[in-house]
Amino acid sequence: MAGTAGTPGTPRVLRAMNDRAALDLLLEHGPLSRTRIGKLTGLSKPTASQLLARLEAAGLVLATGTTEGRPGPNAQLYEVNPAAAYAAGLDVTPERIIAAVADITGRTVGSYELATPGRRPAHPVVRQVTDALDGAVKAAGLARADVHRLVIGTPGAFDPNTGRLRYASHLPGWHAPNLLDDLAAALPVPVEYENDVNLAAVAEQRLGAARGHEDFVLLWNEGGLGAALVLGGRLHRGWTGGAGEVGFLPVPGAPLVRQVTKANSGGYQELAGSQAIPQLARSLGIEDIPSGPYAETAAALVARAAGSDDEPHRQLLQTYATRLATGLASLVSVLDPELVVLSGSSLTSGGEVLRALVQAELEELAASRPRLVVGDVREHPVLRGALESALAATRDEVFDTSR
Repeated sequence: MAGTAGTPGTPRVLRAMNDRAALDLLLEHGPLSRTRIGKLTGLSKPTASQLLARLEAAGLVLATGTTEGRPGPNAQLYEVNPAAAYAAGLDVTPERIIAAVADITGRTVGSYELATPGRRPAHPVVRQVTDALDGAVKAAGLARADVHRLVIGTPGAFDPNTGRLRYASHLPGWHAPNLLDDLAAALPVPVEYENDVNLAAVAEQRLGAARGHEDFVLLWNEGGLGAALVLGGRLHRGWTGGAGEVGFLPVPGAPLVRQVTKANSGGYQELAGSQAIPQLARSLGIEDIPSGPYAETAAALVARAAGSDDEPHRQLLQTYATRLATGLASLVSVLDPELVVLSGSSLTSGGEVLRALVQAELEELAASRPRLVVGDVREHPVLRGALESALAATRDEVFDTSR
């Protein structure tokens, strides 16, 4: 059975390991010469030459340009072939679906936004998803069949035991029986579903403020208040997928909410969610409150307060920070994370001013003292996390040369 794929120690497996190491280096560093690849991998020049010839023949790398401005002859450079595979991600909210397609290097090559307003959508969810995906695929100049994998981020979570969406009664159309089966039938690619806040954490772990951290919490405040829990480098989802649904958490300072799934809210959401910020501003006598969706209004108010010196705005930011720290204290007491990342527009809009206030309050309320940071991935973090998740699985498959 010599040469069977997956047999440890066989030449095929060892070659595949070297291939993957070289491909990962090209993704990390960009175009590299054969000599540089050999030095970074520890391979001899002949072995590195064979590796590159093999990857070029497989369509995984391209020769691209030469080194310039150095002593000696110019050396051929190699890069990952962007067209080797494509992956897609969707970010779903009650108001819209944003879709994007990325090539294997991670570069976004097409995107599309589909408005989905109203409690009774004009089209079924399957039609919405396929329309959004097709729009991004068309913008990329591709066909739907070119997409290797799709990751869809939604509020709440699909219960792995029942296949039904939970914790997101505000998302119309996504609770239909057999929805996942219908989507699988309509989409010609492998599809994965993930909680939106978890995907924001994936983006921060791969690209942003949580890089290099194995244990962290991401607190999200935008359309809803939620958290992602990363323990030992892995997302913790819980038995029903509901780990991190902290908006339902009972907290001091808010009335006790019963039947939380029917109310689609809980104490922490009522106390510190985006919808509470305009209410707090009015109670402090702040005028000229922006109109529009409450998440946008909240972000605008927090940004204004962070840059203002007048007493009502200072009080708004301080009260908001205390409310945020009240719920965070419970999470920190149970999980003891190394890091807490603040994400979502109602948090990132406050910048360093809000972060420092929450940090100070948390140190008064919790026994352990994790470091708080503002998230680095500001532009569509859920969508970016969906793409990163889809790309990771796609690379594992496409870059496996042992088969």
